[in-house]
Amino acid sequence: MGLFSRDIKSMDDLFVHTLRDIYYAENQIVKALPKMIDKASDPELKNGFDKHLKESEGHVRNLEEVFQLMKTEPRGVDCPAIDGIIEEAEEVAGEVDDKKMLDAALIAAAQAVEHYEITRYGTLITWAKELGRNDCGEIMKRNLADEKATDEKLTQMAESRINLAAEEARP
Repeated sequence: MGLFSRDIKSMDDLFVHTLRDIYYAENQIVKALPKMIDKASDPELKNGFDKHLKESEGHVRNLEEVFQLMKTEPRGVDCPAIDGIIEEAEEVAGEVDDKKMLDAALIAAAQAVEHYEITRYGTLITWAKELGRNDCGEIMKRNLADEKATDEKLTQMAESRINLAAEEARP
């Protein structure tokens, strides 16, 4: 089902389609985070990625709860956006030799993922409210809060030391 598919005939259909999009994205993130943990050299960054992996697993469970409330089977739809963000992150990470610079690149990639998730959850929460599904919106607000907190922590790490260390590593 594409974004402009004939299968989307109502806001409920659009809501479920977008829910499937973020469900797919969260599952892809759960698969990608262990690689990021392995590549990170900064202990705080590794720990942050590990914590977010556990949160993302919880996000998947939360989304499954929303599917259940919507009486819809939990399944994803291909999400070229998240696939592209993850693919780009893997390409850039493969091109960086210096560990400190790699940590800066990993933060940038992680923030691109966070920003995508923040937009999706924000939209879904608004639509849930408009559809009279505050029960669904409240569950997704928890995911959104985690995504915003992770983005803020990544910004703090980047600005306080990781980007500076990468700059100092420059030849």
